[in-house]
Amino acid sequence: MHDVIVIGGGPAGLSAALVFGRQRRRVLVVDGGRVRNAPASEMHMYLSRDGFPPSRLLEIGREELAAYPSVEVRPGTVLAARGAKGDFTVELADGTSERARRLVLATGQVDEPYDIPGLEERFGRSVFHCPFCHGWETSGKTLAVVTTVPQEAMLALYVADRFSDDVVLCTHGPLDLPEEIAGRVAKRGVEVISEPISEITGDEDDLRLHFADGRVLERQAIYHRAPTRQHSELAARLGCEILGDGTVRVNELQETTVPGVAAAGDSAKLPAVPDAATLVSLGAADGVRAALWMDGDLFRSDLEESGI
Repeated sequence: MHDVIVIGGGPAGLSAALVFGRQRRRVLVVDGGRVRNAPASEMHMYLSRDGFPPSRLLEIGREELAAYPSVEVRPGTVLAARGAKGDFTVELADGTSERARRLVLATGQVDEPYDIPGLEERFGRSVFHCPFCHGWETSGKTLAVVTTVPQEAMLALYVADRFSDDVVLCTHGPLDLPEEIAGRVAKRGVEVISEPISEITGDEDDLRLHFADGRVLERQAIYHRAPTRQHSELAARLGCEILGDGTVRVNELQETTVPGVAAAGDSAKLPAVPDAATLVSLGAADGVRAALWMDGDLFRSDLEESGI
């Protein structure tokens, strides 16, 4: 019986395991090896690691966990989880099963770029989802924002305000923008192209958006907030409440609505938070927060079980 099974070996999951390991908790981390920012060569806004390769951060994290003998990081995929607080069972794809008193879900989200040829393979390299993560590097470049969501047109205004004087909003077909947003876009001088995009070609700093009418737009970078989904359905299958945007509902202690189950990283958020932030630093902080308060819960259970 493990104290905790952490499902997911990204920044949130490894950070949680580090806290538990330092408290001498017996922890199993099941790492499927697929992380959301795998295409990116750099991560940003992580103090002391700005511009650091995200893959290297995880490598160092696993090396650090090796110093704590009560922590095991195991490659694998969790297919199912069941049970209740104090006794959960997880089933792995290799046919084995493991038990734990608590669970931490750190399974993350998956980006699903629009079905435009050439878009997905450039996602994370020259097609970016977040101006906080990539805005500085795209300063002064010619930019396109690709979206079919009216409210996401505000992203074009944001990058035009901060990073570039040459921004084109590409709506991949007719888009009925709210009057207020359309007025601001026009006033800011952001061109709007509503023609469907047939293909994206070129490489970094030399991209070409090909439109159905034969027009070609040359850009140096593209912003595209792709739709997302949960990487795993474990939270829903365990009975955790799922918010309207598809994220797992947690409280200030990273606890889900299922006792004994916490969630950390971009797959979970407080209901009052408008969007699940994708920063590596916030994912790591969520993992620390989840482990900190869960360890306290385990400690109280230990006292009760020992009759103290």
